[in-house]
Amino acid sequence: MAKIFELLKEDHDKHRELLKKIAETEGDSPDRRSLYTQFTEEVTAHANAEEQSLYAEMLGRPELQEDGRHSVAEHKELDDLMAELSEIDMSSPGWLQKFKVLRHEYEHHIEEEEEDMFPAADEEFATKCEERLGDLYADRLSAELESAKEGVSHDTRD
Repeated sequence: MAKIFELLKEDHDKHRELLKKIAETEGDSPDRRSLYTQFTEEVTAHANAEEQSLYAEMLGRPELQEDGRHSVAEHKELDDLMAELSEIDMSSPGWLQKFKVLRHEYEHHIEEEEEDMFPAADEEFATKCEERLGDLYADRLSAELESAKEGVSHDTRD
């Protein structure tokens, strides 16, 4: 059984690599389209599974509620940025500008999680809880990834 924080960090590392690869593409190329689609699907699935596992647990603990709420709000902001980016022609300078904003905001978000939120939550959770949340996250991630690929959202944050 993997601990939830290890699974989330692995995803973050994959997302960082995808962002780097997207930044190396130019124009409305098949590579840019493919990488960006992969990024949005994986990040959407990651966020939904994270909210249904880790954040659900955090929101139920008064000492972690503020961190959980903050991260859920950031997920909504990132969703909005990805939606805006999807509406812009990939070959336009505006797309690259908005992508740079998304990349900066996403990297800030995951750094904040890894450096501040995860250690705070880790102190509160027993190992069994971390493993249970890791299992829940892994189960939700695969289902959410399938939904993201199909264009179905379980996002209830409006």
